Amino acid sequence: MKPQERADRLHIFRSELEELERAHVLDLTAEQRASLDAHIERTLSELAAQYDIDKSEPERQLSLGMRIASALGGLALCVAVVLFLARYLGSWPAWVQVVVLVAIPLALTFATEFAAVREKTLYYSALLSLVAFAAFVADLFLLGSIFNLAPTPNALAVWGLFGLALAYHFGVRLVLAAGLVSLLGWLSAAPGSWLGLWQLDFEHRPENAMLAGVLFMAAPMALRHERRSEFPAVYRLVGMFGVFLPMLFLSADGYNSYLRWDSETIQHFYQVAGVISAGAVVWIGIRRNWSGMVNTGTAFFTVFLFFRLIDWWWDAVPKYVFFLLIGVVAIGVVAVFKRLRPGVAA
Repeated sequence: MKPQERADRLHIFRSELEELERAHVLDLTAEQRASLDAHIERTLSELAAQYDIDKSEPERQLSLGMRIASALGGLALCVAVVLFLARYLGSWPAWVQVVVLVAIPLALTFATEFAAVREKTLYYSALLSLVAFAAFVADLFLLGSIFNLAPTPNALAVWGLFGLALAYHFGVRLVLAAGLVSLLGWLSAAPGSWLGLWQLDFEHRPENAMLAGVLFMAAPMALRHERRSEFPAVYRLVGMFGVFLPMLFLSADGYNSYLRWDSETIQHFYQVAGVISAGAVVWIGIRRNWSGMVNTGTAFFTVFLFFRLIDWWWDAVPKYVFFLLIGVVAIGVVAVFKRLRPGVAA
């Protein structure tokens, strides 16, 4: 159990105990209550001293603001690094350009390690790791431009591996997501390049991304994340986008599918498959108690169902009747999920 989770459980336990005492369901003696309060306070103080947890709701809100500020600051520094290189790099000799481009991500990585060792909250290390990843991506691209190298999707694989290395070492979910998206792009583009397609034309075979998305969703089942318990949710989130976005694209345009059917049949197939797949994802998320998977699956289920209803009814009924039917269907979906959840959770 993570330190913050334990602290949250202690707060919930204390609140529930107060409710039980007010309802006279449980009555502790003054000595028992004092001993219990002392134990809770001592445990919270030890957790705060060792892990810098949030001991109260105001501290939690402040921590959320700090995480947002850290993410925004990291993005701003990423833009600053890229703009700086674009502004001055071309005026330097080639060897200076290479030295600078190699030195920047290395220096940022060492700075991230320095910050991670000296702070418990990891706000600065998270910010610096994000900038290090962005610098590495920009530098690799610029090195290719300096030596006039042909573009290759393999660069996405290198970006992704570097992002995963940073994420697992420093425990930064945003960098993990960036690395996984890079690998998703590589797995989508590489098969097309092997078949002779231009690397930027991977949208002509969107099913490659769907396969990669399935692999990402299944990866946490094979890879144990005892030290990074928050990482499997990132894998599932990136994987779901990798599956459902191409499926949504194919439900509107079936010309670029591997399937040897006519375009209209492919569109109908992916429209139905999208609804069924999103519903299955919601069911699995409820059963496994994966809230992120439930929320994302529900969003895509709603989108697929909405487009399917447009296809069925938009031209067949008056517009006010169409939106009335949409509302009725939405209420029905909520009712089904409400009845489904207790049975699945059991």
